[in-house]
Amino acid sequence: MARTGRPRSFSRDEAVTAAMLLFWEYGYESTSLAQLRAAMGNISAASFYAAFESKEALFREAVDRYISTYGQVSEAFRDTSLTSRAAMELGLRQSARMQTENSHPLGCLLVLSAINCSPEQQPIRELLSMERERVRGWINECIARAVANRELPESTDISMVVILFETFLRGISIQAQDGVPYEAIDAAITQLMSVWDALSVDLKSV
Repeated sequence: MARTGRPRSFSRDEAVTAAMLLFWEYGYESTSLAQLRAAMGNISAASFYAAFESKEALFREAVDRYISTYGQVSEAFRDTSLTSRAAMELGLRQSARMQTENSHPLGCLLVLSAINCSPEQQPIRELLSMERERVRGWINECIARAVANRELPESTDISMVVILFETFLRGISIQAQDGVPYEAIDAAITQLMSVWDALSVDLKSV
């Protein structure tokens, strides 16, 4: 009598979430197949490859999971129901809150995985760069909308302001990993938003 194959002893949804947390904590290269298999219920290597094909394919799925869950905080940058200033501030504060919470690894997976990724892993580096570019585009659109709506003057150097705010956003990951509390980062965001207010002074004086 032919033996039927053993059913998978894990939930794919739970497995992807577990992988996401491992990649977030240790980065793509430092997360081993053994760690991933253990997190999925000590499944065999054969079962792992049957379910996910490769570590890279699993990482891509884990990145998608991150973007659709924790990464949703960045959606605030594209919220056109708010003023551009309010959208920028909300996006920064939500990101800071998420990245400093202790219920999951600190920082941002899209930033930290890139730092921990060697040049040999070019497809992974390109994936992460593409995702960061997507958020950068939202920030650019937010600032461009502010100029179009006269929240900021026409003379605003949009590319410079994008770099300013995105550099702060990406730097939150390192601050969070170094144990800087949310309250301190939140206070720094208040100071950063004063730069926006300074840029808009000329409009208020017209």
